[in-house]
Amino acid sequence: MVYRVYVEKKPGLDHEAQALKNDLTGLLGIEGLQNVRLLNRYDVEGIDGALFERLKTTVFAEPQLDRVTQSLPQASGAQVFAVEFLPGQFDQRADSASQCIQLISQGERPLVRSAKVYLLFGALAPADVERIKKYVINPVESREASLDEFTTLKTDYEQPPMVAVMHGFLDLDAAGLRAFVKQYGLAMDQDDLKFCQDYFRTEGRAPTLTEIRMLDTYWSDHCRHTTFLTHLTDVQFDDSAAQKTYEEYLSVR
Repeated sequence: MVYRVYVEKKPGLDHEAQALKNDLTGLLGIEGLQNVRLLNRYDVEGIDGALFERLKTTVFAEPQLDRVTQSLPQASGAQVFAVEFLPGQFDQRADSASQCIQLISQGERPLVRSAKVYLLFGALAPADVERIKKYVINPVESREASLDEFTTLKTDYEQPPMVAVMHGFLDLDAAGLRAFVKQYGLAMDQDDLKFCQDYFRTEGRAPTLTEIRMLDTYWSDHCRHTTFLTHLTDVQFDDSAAQKTYEEYLSVR
């Protein structure tokens, strides 16, 4: 069974919500916004009801600071949406809660997911809400979350396909390299790619698309200097054991 709880700072202590309201009205100029409420939502699977009741005011909330409910508070006229981390992104809030629950239960570590729920009040047009979502959701690490309840927190991930091998890459001429750069939207130019091509010829194999993407990323001026052009001429350790390990590493290399 999946248990859900919402945690919100009490009035006067909701500094994060009020700071966001000031940003949205001041920076984005959304004058119709009257108030913002923020709630942290936790979903837990792998515990029983009795333990969940204990956790409400020990792990998920501090009674003197927070209001705790098991359902989304009724907020007439509010625009509501939730934000969660993308699969694979580290959710520190959920991870910390899971560790604390295991310490208390002395049992198996439960599954925990968290999300931040936004309640927006005021005369907001759909375009205003979309601007707010764009402001608070970083698509690199997060996404809009469903407001529905979960039946399980277990996630089945599809087996990723094999990484594509760039067959024929070693045989590309100048025109082919230019077309390759354009096809894959690379930051490298034709000469950079020719350099990579010459390298993989020494390896006697075609590169994978992942290798090309990695090289393209680290070929930028910023990364290239720190990754490819850095030459360590003198490395010393204050700790004698670390120095010995380093010297053994060099001798093996």
